[in-house]
Amino acid sequence: MRRRVVITGIGLVTPLGLDRETSWRGLVEGKSGIRPFESFDASKLRTQFGGEVRGFDVSKYLSKPEERRTDRYSQLALAAADEAMADAGYEVPESQTNQVGVLLGVALGGLRSLEENHITLLEKGPKRLSPTMVPMMLANTAPGLIAIRHGAGGPNYTLTSACASGAHAIGESAALIASGMCSAVITGGAEAVLTEFCVGGFCAMHALSTRNQEPERASRPFCVDRDGFVIAEAAAVLLLEELEAAKRRGAPIYAEVRGYGRTCDAHHITAPHPEGRGVMQALRMALATAEVPADQIGHVNAHATSTPAGDVGEARAIREILGASVPVTAPKSMIGHTLGAAGAVEAAFTALSLKHQIIPPTLNHDTPDPECAINVVGREARPTPMTHALSNSFGFGGTNVSLLLSRV
Repeated sequence: MRRRVVITGIGLVTPLGLDRETSWRGLVEGKSGIRPFESFDASKLRTQFGGEVRGFDVSKYLSKPEERRTDRYSQLALAAADEAMADAGYEVPESQTNQVGVLLGVALGGLRSLEENHITLLEKGPKRLSPTMVPMMLANTAPGLIAIRHGAGGPNYTLTSACASGAHAIGESAALIASGMCSAVITGGAEAVLTEFCVGGFCAMHALSTRNQEPERASRPFCVDRDGFVIAEAAAVLLLEELEAAKRRGAPIYAEVRGYGRTCDAHHITAPHPEGRGVMQALRMALATAEVPADQIGHVNAHATSTPAGDVGEARAIREILGASVPVTAPKSMIGHTLGAAGAVEAAFTALSLKHQIIPPTLNHDTPDPECAINVVGREARPTPMTHALSNSFGFGGTNVSLLLSRV
C-alpha cells in the first residue's frame, strides 16, 4: 500500500527574509526583494540587479573555520534545514538513522567558490588554491553537510535539473517515503550564484531583464512588456514524513505531497515548447497520480519567469488542462528566479498558501499579455478556500515538474 507523505517542517532563506515567517509575510504583503546588486560590482553588466539575500549572518550556523570551508549555497541550505527541523520538532531517531534521507535540488552548486579560486589561480598560481576548493564547489556538499549536522544516514544526493531541481528533489523524496524506503526525508533546494561571472553569462544569453532604473518592476510575469527574468538566490528546505508517523508524534502538518508529474519537452535545450506540450503532460501526470480532478485545483503557483516564450507556453498549458478561471500566482515577481532553489521555494509557498487559505499576489501585472489569458491574482493577496494546489517548475533541457499539494 502506498504511504501518504506530508510536509511537517519548512525553512526559508529568501530575498524577502531570513526565515519562513518573514519570507511568507513579505510575499503575502506584496513586497519586492529585487534591488541593485551589493555583493559584487555589476557596473559592466547589462543587468545590474537581482534578488539578493541581505543580512544573512553565517556565524549563527557555522564557526569561522567552517565558514571558510563552505560555499554560500551550502550556508543558506544549512540555515534553512535548521529552521525546517526545528519547525517540525523533529530529531532523527538513532534507531532509524538509515531511514532518513537528504535530497537537495541544486542547479549550479558552489560556483562562487569556483570563481574565487579561479581568480586566485590566475593571480597567484596553483599553489595558492584552497585545499577545500573541490568540496566547496561540489553540488552535493550541501546535502552531505545537512546529513552530518542532523544525523541522517539514509539516501543522500543532489538532483540537478536546472530550474526544476528543487521540485524534482521534493517529488523524488516523496516517492522514497511512499515506497517505504525512507521514513522521512530532508529535502528542498539551494542556490547562490550571484557573481559577475554567472550573471554575465545569463546577460550574454539575453535572458535577463535590463530594467536597471526600476528593478522592483522588472519581473513582470504574463505581462506584454516583460523582457526577461530576474536572477536571485535562496534556500528552501522541507521535512517530509509519512502521514501516520507524523500524526503519532503530533507533528504540525502543512500539506500532503499528493501528486508528482515530471516530463521533458524533447524540443530545445533552452527554449520551451511553444505549445507547452511537456508542461501539459506534467500537469496531467500530477493530477492523475493524485487522483484529483482538474476542477478541484484551488490555485496554481506558476513557474512564470517573466520570459517572453516561457510565460506563453505555461499559460497555454494552464488553460488547456485546468481552464482559464483557476487562480494563478507568480512569486518570482517578488523574489526573482532562484534557479535550482525555485521549485522548493515555491512548493513551500504553495504549502503555506494551503495552510493559511490565501493566495499571494503577483506584482507588476498591470499590462496583461493577451497570449497569457489566465486568471492572475493581481496586486493584493486573495483569501480563498481550497484543498488542492499545483506548483510548477521548468528548466533548461526542457525538463518540467508539477507538484500537487493538498490540505490534510
